[in-house]
Amino acid sequence: MKTTLEQWQLLQAVVSYGSFARAAEAFNRSQSSLSYQLTLMQERLGVTLLTIVGRRAELTASGQQLLAQALPLLQGFEALENRSRALKRGERARLDLVVDSIFPKDRLFSALRCFQQAYPSTQIHLTEVLRSESCTVLQQRQADVYIITPSAEMMRQGKLLLEVNFVAVVRHSHPLLDLPAPLSQDVLMRYPLIEIVSREQQQLPYRQITASENWTFTTIETAIEAVSQGVGYGWLPEERIKNQLACGELKLLPLRQGMRRATPVYLFLNQDEEQLDDETALLVKYIQDAELV
Repeated sequence: MKTTLEQWQLLQAVVSYGSFARAAEAFNRSQSSLSYQLTLMQERLGVTLLTIVGRRAELTASGQQLLAQALPLLQGFEALENRSRALKRGERARLDLVVDSIFPKDRLFSALRCFQQAYPSTQIHLTEVLRSESCTVLQQRQADVYIITPSAEMMRQGKLLLEVNFVAVVRHSHPLLDLPAPLSQDVLMRYPLIEIVSREQQQLPYRQITASENWTFTTIETAIEAVSQGVGYGWLPEERIKNQLACGELKLLPLRQGMRRATPVYLFLNQDEEQLDDETALLVKYIQDAELV
């Protein structure tokens, strides 16, 4: 004969509470009923799971091993029931979030962590995009919340969250740093410029041809690594390279102008703020509050 899920739950309760009486009270059943179920369970398994030490119920070595294997199943079942109750209350099963890859990660995950604590049964599906992809994803309107860098004509539809500072940097041993400062555009054109572009842009046959040598990468992390390895120079998010700047691995380029550039990041919603459900409204609040951290 097989054991039941409830019997394993009762066993876990007895161990957690340390006594049959307290576990029975937690499950709203008599102590004799609980004791019978655990006795039956041990008979079916042919293994002694519990022993009484003083006034406290403790697991035997076999009980510890078996309950340890059962715990993930018990936790999964509890999560399943919690999600079912959340759906019954009308909570969202899922929220879709689109985020520009330049948005500070510590602020993003601070907001998501707070949201997860408030709505553990609501899943977040996050899509990361580059600035060049922002207009397309916003026009598709397939997400609930967008944190993106829009075109100038689209800015009035959103709400400014923050500005991300980009700085012109190069590896500390790059030849550009040996030239007289300030550096002009004519000087920069002699060396590879590291750019961050989408895959679609990278594959365009009619991509703009410039006099400078541009190297394109599709992720910020790879672009940072390329500049750090001395492949070329580029404008990178200052917050993402603060450690490399602090230790001297990367150096600011002494430019005649344009050493720093600010990129605005906006918040867009798929519906009017007054019509947001509770989950989306709280996520938006945490995202907005995160910029103050």
